Amino acid sequence: MTYHFSKTVDMPFDAAVAATTAALKNNGFGVLTQIDVKDTLNKKIGAEFRPYLILGACNPKLAYEALTLEDKIGTMLPCNVVVQQHEGGKVEISAVDPVASMSAIENRKLGTVADKVRGLLQQVVADIA
Repeated sequence: MTYHFSKTVDMPFDAAVAATTAALKNNGFGVLTQIDVKDTLNKKIGAEFRPYLILGACNPKLAYEALTLEDKIGTMLPCNVVVQQHEGGKVEISAVDPVASMSAIENRKLGTVADKVRGLLQQVVADIA
């Protein structure tokens, strides 16, 4: 089982970030956190890295539902979506597969929520042109 959904697009990095953020919003997610990995690695250890952004996305209704079913599920929230630039200028968007990451939790009701989130995140990735 794979742990993510990915898509490669032919657009500038900043445009891919904007398209990803818009697709998340259109599918009921907000972006709670934004980690600029390239900038962080450069500042912390002087490493050069490609443009790589981690978006911490949250669908409040589904997060609330999950939290009421499993109080430690916050250790797996928010759902991470990565936008990264590869050599040649191609940009890849990847979203976590919540079903894969929650497979260790034995809570059937939580699995239903994970399935809903999975479908929405698959749609987010599909929506990015």
